[in-house]
Amino acid sequence: MAVSFRDEAPQIIKDYLFYLETIKQKSHKTVDEYYIDLRTFFRYIKKSRRLVSDDTEFEQIKIDDVDINLIKTITLNDAYAYMDYLYRDRNNKSASRARKCSSLRGYFEYLFSKRHLISTNPISQLETPKNKKTLPKYLTLEQSIELLNAIDGPYRERDYAIVTLFLNCGLRVSEMSGLNYTDIRNDNTMRVLGKGNKERIVYLNSACINAINDYMKVRPADGVKDKKALFISRNHRRLSVKTIQAMVYKYLAKIGLDAQGYSCHKLRHTAATLMYQHGGVDVRILKEVLGHENLGTTEIYTHLSSEQMKNAANSNPLSNVKKKSTDD
Repeated sequence: MAVSFRDEAPQIIKDYLFYLETIKQKSHKTVDEYYIDLRTFFRYIKKSRRLVSDDTEFEQIKIDDVDINLIKTITLNDAYAYMDYLYRDRNNKSASRARKCSSLRGYFEYLFSKRHLISTNPISQLETPKNKKTLPKYLTLEQSIELLNAIDGPYRERDYAIVTLFLNCGLRVSEMSGLNYTDIRNDNTMRVLGKGNKERIVYLNSACINAINDYMKVRPADGVKDKKALFISRNHRRLSVKTIQAMVYKYLAKIGLDAQGYSCHKLRHTAATLMYQHGGVDVRILKEVLGHENLGTTEIYTHLSSEQMKNAANSNPLSNVKKKSTDD
């Protein structure tokens, strides 16, 4: 979204967005999401307090007049009533409500502890809605190999390199699109620019090195618009996120996984799961490989496969003990 997207924000919110982007170094996309959450909250406040006419559509409520005087009237009860509104009227799932709760807490904490504009933080005790934990969806080792073997066509080397990096390095699709050929280093490492412009170094195994080398032999050099871009489209531009996603969907469909909720992000899940389950990679190392900020985010990959649970049950020393016969 362009910067003008936030022009309707009041100064007291613009200051917070500026703080998030410059001091906290949140990505532009993340800051936009924070703004949308805060806009929804203040629209709700204005609607519930009848500060706008009853016939005003919710999405048309402007918040450019929100000021510190209004903010000082916000209570914890307002926040809980807002959470109820999100659940009952907007059908927000627990994950969405949890994010909006976090956005609200962050903003009021900023006003309280950073700007000292409010004497107390009324939102500090707001509890986050419980989010049902779901195991990440991923390809099996066999499906991963099948996906790689399905890659063909005029851009075979490029597509094979991309899928190989997804499955071995667990990159985000935005990180894949943003790769430059100068990010591939002579010491078999790769520089990755992640969320919030945070840089990390990823080590490349032989499969990745071979795939990249094969691609570089056929990578277009003449007429390329973004000369540093690693992956080039047929129009000689940097391969976009949408084009990479479409390519991955195409090959997933080829092996019969198109209607089963798989995507580029599921390939990231696959890389993490394979490293943890088959490679025995420590979850703390996995955190650095994936570029996660919190260990808790990485710990979703410590789930056990059904085969591992079966093996655990069979390895119990009592697993083959039989009931003693009554005839003995």
